[in-house]
Amino acid sequence: MAKIRTVSVLGPTASGKTGLAVRLAKRLGGEVVSCDSMQLYRGMDVGTATPDMAEREGIPHHMFDIADPSEDFSAADYARLAAPVIADIAARGKLPILCGGTGLYRDALMRISDFVEGEPDEELRESLYAYAREHGNAALHGRLRAVDPEAADAIHMNNVKRVVRALEVYETTGRTKTETDRMQTAGDSPYEDTPLILTFCDRALLYSRIERRVDLMMEAGLEKEARDLLCSGRPVSRTAAQAIGYKEFLPYFRGECSLSDVAAQIKLATRHYAKRQMIWFRRYEDALRPVPDENGAMKDGDRLAEEALSLLRERWGAK
Repeated sequence: MAKIRTVSVLGPTASGKTGLAVRLAKRLGGEVVSCDSMQLYRGMDVGTATPDMAEREGIPHHMFDIADPSEDFSAADYARLAAPVIADIAARGKLPILCGGTGLYRDALMRISDFVEGEPDEELRESLYAYAREHGNAALHGRLRAVDPEAADAIHMNNVKRVVRALEVYETTGRTKTETDRMQTAGDSPYEDTPLILTFCDRALLYSRIERRVDLMMEAGLEKEARDLLCSGRPVSRTAAQAIGYKEFLPYFRGECSLSDVAAQIKLATRHYAKRQMIWFRRYEDALRPVPDENGAMKDGDRLAEEALSLLRERWGAK
């Protein structure tokens, strides 16, 4: 079976990935698929720099705003949901262009096998929801713990939707969700992927872009978004709670620091995160590495896109 050709536009936060992905999509007839672990959550657009409609420039974008912040989300979950999206894009003759900074999610997708976890069983699903309504969330969670303690540790008992799904996987396939996730990422890749990793000559320029982005987020209402997420009384999953730009507000909400202190902490945490991203992406020995900066300033976006396109054509052996 022929592999699906894909391109992955990767790099640290604030490196210009979205702009490059959109420009490449225009030139190559592509559609953008997010591989960012936080942009998949609804209601977290400001803090995760989710591209708005103007930034998307008419290019279809996928895997954004697909989960509630109360839901835990793993790399295997991402791979399982992104795979059919990519297959559909390719089937329509378009080029899937992954874009994001979560290398773990991209790597899980690249390793995904053709293992299918089982068709939904609506009758079983409803019976599990009915059990939770009658006996309580803790009782349903106890059933999961009895068959799949690792999944039970990862899923909060009040996240009934995911508890039900984990039990449904076990009941319909005979395999636990934990085993399914491992099998899902054990096979040969169905993709012929070319990673494009934005690599700065001047790291100080990247850090200044990070700081400017945080300032713009604060101006765009990040405080309100964080308050809605953390102070509304709704459950927040451990995955969503890890997002930089939200947990740093907790001392402020308790009256322990100022907004400027919060902004400084977000900038510091984001710089540290960018360093970890750059370390992660060093391992991609087959990557093409377009340089977005020159002489202490960002290159013109169209010029960067043409340089990246030239690298791709050389890799693909096209004129």
